[in-house]
Amino acid sequence: MSNSITNGLTSMSITPLTGNRMNKGSAPGTWFEALANSWGQTLDQQATRIEQMSDAIGNQGSDNPSQITKLTAESMRMSFMANSSSSSIDSVGKALETMARKN
Repeated sequence: MSNSITNGLTSMSITPLTGNRMNKGSAPGTWFEALANSWGQTLDQQATRIEQMSDAIGNQGSDNPSQITKLTAESMRMSFMANSSSSSIDSVGKALETMARKN
């Protein structure tokens, strides 16, 4: 799990800070877009993990306490990640807005 966050954030951090559009198809054009894209991909991966665990519990009848506890922990991790995503994007957006006003 940590690798997916680290990989996404690493990808974001090496994106050029010029703000110019990159000519790479659907790649984000700015590092702010890369930040949002990275968080989106990371949250998608976590949602998929939760779906798979939920399906295993519901469809395979493995609704024992340990499986439910693992699912609960993954759901709480998703909540933490979503809050972190929202906070970081909001903070960066406000900082960019402030910079734009000063220029």
